[in-house]
Amino acid sequence: MNTNWIFPYCPEVNQSIDWSSLEQFDWLRSLANCPQDPIYHAEGDVLTHTKLVCEALVSLLSWQQLPAIERSILFAAALLHDVAKPQATQEVEGRIASKGHVRQGARLARRILRDLDAPFQIREAIAQIVQLGSLPLWFWDKPNPQRSVIAASYTTRCDWLALMAQADVLGRICADRNRLLDTIEFFREYCQEQDCWNQPRAFASDLSRFVYFHKENGDPNYVAYDDTNCQVILMSGLPGVGKDRWIADRASNYPVISLDRIRQELNIAPETDQGAVVCKAKQLAKEMLRSQTSFVWNATNISQQVRAGLIDLFAAYRSKIRIVYLEVPWETLLQQNRQRPQPVPEIAIARLFDRLEVPSLVEAHQVEVVDFDYSIKK
Repeated sequence: MNTNWIFPYCPEVNQSIDWSSLEQFDWLRSLANCPQDPIYHAEGDVLTHTKLVCEALVSLLSWQQLPAIERSILFAAALLHDVAKPQATQEVEGRIASKGHVRQGARLARRILRDLDAPFQIREAIAQIVQLGSLPLWFWDKPNPQRSVIAASYTTRCDWLALMAQADVLGRICADRNRLLDTIEFFREYCQEQDCWNQPRAFASDLSRFVYFHKENGDPNYVAYDDTNCQVILMSGLPGVGKDRWIADRASNYPVISLDRIRQELNIAPETDQGAVVCKAKQLAKEMLRSQTSFVWNATNISQQVRAGLIDLFAAYRSKIRIVYLEVPWETLLQQNRQRPQPVPEIAIARLFDRLEVPSLVEAHQVEVVDFDYSIKK
């Protein structure tokens, strides 16, 4: 992780937060105009709550004892944790609600951090805390609490989530504050029992982990028998990121199912219905899977939902799935896209970025995150 980048105006230990400088950001000032339900947030509007959360966080000894880069990540997450509430807040039957603000917040945080030139790994660390920061408060209400915390350990750190949730609760005025703090303590103990407190839960093998996350009510201690018979490399990344180049450099001996190529063969424009393109690609994939032939599936695959449908198909034929996600700096991406024979409109790339969900080891047997110079990061 790049240790040289610190979130702007993150305070040093025992230093006051410079709110006057931070409020230069429009996205922060806009929180002042967003009301909250007084039953859960009697302290007032979202900006008031955000300031209280940040002040609570930096006053915690557990935050002060962290390395500087980790303090910066958590401070940024606290500052951004409710950033999408202005877009999501509405009145429902006389009550103020902000349904969906967490997922929207992670996407908006990712865009804000991109524009601040945050390194990829730090950007994603902050975005994941924004998305999962309330898990310690609600994990026991999940259909499978064990799976929820173990899955979280593969996209963030559960000790960071607990610290974020503690600051969130301390930064609000509500009748059930003590109950919420007790729930966070329970979360801490439960994650430690599941061996996923400050690191991902270990599994017997990549296959055992894959089976656990793809089987309802699985056992994390189960040792899966490896009967895989081929490998599928599932490419993931925004248009122009360099997927074709990576395949040429690293997987040139694999046959490639390219959705771009199929579109050209079928003369189907990218902005029209892609049903025939996907159908043709899946037909080719099934033929290779039946013959136990390893191959590359080359498309953007930026959402977990799209990847999940493909992974289910590949796994049904006992293939080993390896996701390769490519990331380059935003300006580099736009420049590379302009150099393509058929550039994707930049407004379309921006929309795709807002839908981006970086792959994790919850999804596949292997996940490789590759930076702009093609060095493996995970």
